[in-house]
Amino acid sequence: MSWGTELWDQFDNLEKHTQWGIDILEKYIKFVKERTEIELSYAKQLRNLSKKYQPKKNSKEEEEYKYTACKAFLSTLNEMNDYAGQHEVISENMTSQITVDLMRYVQELKQERKSNFHDGRKAQQHIETCWKQLESSKRRFERDCKEADRAQQYFEKMDADINVTKADVEKARQQAQIRQQMAEDSKADYSLILQRFNQEQWEHYHTHIPNIFQKIQEMEERRIVRIAESMKTYAELDRQVIPIIGKCLDGIVKAAESIDQKNDSQLVVEAYKSGFEPPGDIEFEDYTQPMKRTVSDNSLSSSKEGKAELKFGGKSRGKLWPFIKKNKLVSLLTSPHQPPPPPPASASPSAVPNGPQSPKQQKEPLSHRFNEFMTSKPKIHCFRSLKRGLSLKLGVTPEDFSNFPPEQRRKKLQQKVDDLNKEIQKETDQRDAITKMKDVYLKNPQMGDPASLDHKLTEVTQNIEKLRLEAQKFEAWLAEVEGRLPARSEQARRQSGLYDGQTHQTAVTNCAQDRESSPDGSYTEEQSQESEHKVLATDFDDEFDDEEPLPAIGTCKALYTFEGQNEGTISVVEGEMLSVIEEDKGDGWTRIRRNEDEEGYVPTSYVEVYLDKNAKGAKTYI
Repeated sequence: MSWGTELWDQFDNLEKHTQWGIDILEKYIKFVKERTEIELSYAKQLRNLSKKYQPKKNSKEEEEYKYTACKAFLSTLNEMNDYAGQHEVISENMTSQITVDLMRYVQELKQERKSNFHDGRKAQQHIETCWKQLESSKRRFERDCKEADRAQQYFEKMDADINVTKADVEKARQQAQIRQQMAEDSKADYSLILQRFNQEQWEHYHTHIPNIFQKIQEMEERRIVRIAESMKTYAELDRQVIPIIGKCLDGIVKAAESIDQKNDSQLVVEAYKSGFEPPGDIEFEDYTQPMKRTVSDNSLSSSKEGKAELKFGGKSRGKLWPFIKKNKLVSLLTSPHQPPPPPPASASPSAVPNGPQSPKQQKEPLSHRFNEFMTSKPKIHCFRSLKRGLSLKLGVTPEDFSNFPPEQRRKKLQQKVDDLNKEIQKETDQRDAITKMKDVYLKNPQMGDPASLDHKLTEVTQNIEKLRLEAQKFEAWLAEVEGRLPARSEQARRQSGLYDGQTHQTAVTNCAQDRESSPDGSYTEEQSQESEHKVLATDFDDEFDDEEPLPAIGTCKALYTFEGQNEGTISVVEGEMLSVIEEDKGDGWTRIRRNEDEEGYVPTSYVEVYLDKNAKGAKTYI
């Protein structure tokens, strides 16, 4: 099958068909180009999506990625980033191996097509010229024949006419001969031209046109093959990245399979475990029996195993409920945990058995007192711990992490110690390197001056010393939290809820090692993991040097002598005038102050109270 023989007369249609083939190729190039743009756009959107959900550095989100589910999600984001990279590879390969090559080929194809059809038109013009020459020779031969025939007829007519002279007849005969010769010449010329035209025409339709059409056919077939190869390349470029994309998807599946719900649950425990023991049962307090009221072993202050009670203004290593603020607990827990004793029998006219009682002598259950403090607006005092609480609200974390629960504090301190040890090791390596360099300079002075390294060596040594001191400080706090430090002496423990002047001067503590809960609800710490919590002595000055004393809301007169032997109480002498700083809350105790430095509780029935109605917080008895 050859276009030269089958389509010898379809020159115009072949010209249209080959132009359509080039248009199809350009359309396919445009399609591939738009596909590459889509791949680039898709890859860009995938990268932006992956970047959008990446955890921000030095943020809370970054800490959340310790959980296996979050790690798997992070792996998914990374795999999607690689997945986007493969789409970029597809776009680059299609551009270089298809679009660019086909665009160059289209230009070559257009030039070849133009050349072939130019040769075809040239051949057609030549055969048309030969045809015109043949037609012209033919018409001339026809004309000469007709004129020769007319000249012969005229001669014969003149020769038959007797009236015509002999000269006229001779003239007619000569004219007929001339026309006859011209006809013969035209005939010979027409015959020659006809033979030449037939030869040209045969060569045109059997040689020139078939050759030209064959070239056009080969050109068109190469175009078809090229577009087929491009389509195969198009598919192969996609297939080449499928294994890598499959690996990305396998990575996502592997990340999903690595999720461990038990491990995540354990991480939640490690992240939020406070280290406190849950509160025990509160014992029933029977007020119908004329017996001393006892505080539940596992209530807010004391424990079943003889744990030390919370002292006024002090710091307890026992349990503090995390949802109670300090200023409420101070007022609630530092009051004596026993009902006040009845006034003694005396000569006083008013002295009767079970003498005068407080106007609010009816006792309320401890839970009612607790609810009262939970719902009432606290009176915030200027404890140093309040400053810590304010600093926490402002986003400042104490250096010793005392605002964290014990377990979390231990982890923070351990992490800090590890970081400091790494810094110490780094500085030590730097010091060793400088020392070696100095030795080299000493052995080879031409390489440098050893004295030039002294300043740097001294600076590094000082940094190491500072870091070691810092590490020792945090290790001491860590040892305290882990219970490795020895318990302090009994003489340093608190003997009462209130410090007298001597205790105020001699109590020993380490503020950095003995923190209490801040007023915003932060927890206190567990001193050790022993069965009995030990209450350590603290420095009264360190804790209360910034405290403002409670204002007096009235005065009172001691009706009887009271020996304050229990924790949180104060001794008074009959007739003594004192300041009232906290009235009876219904438990039978009134808080008083002597000489601005001694405070404590006395039974309300032992004093006569005169409240100042204008004082803040004072209530009027009816």
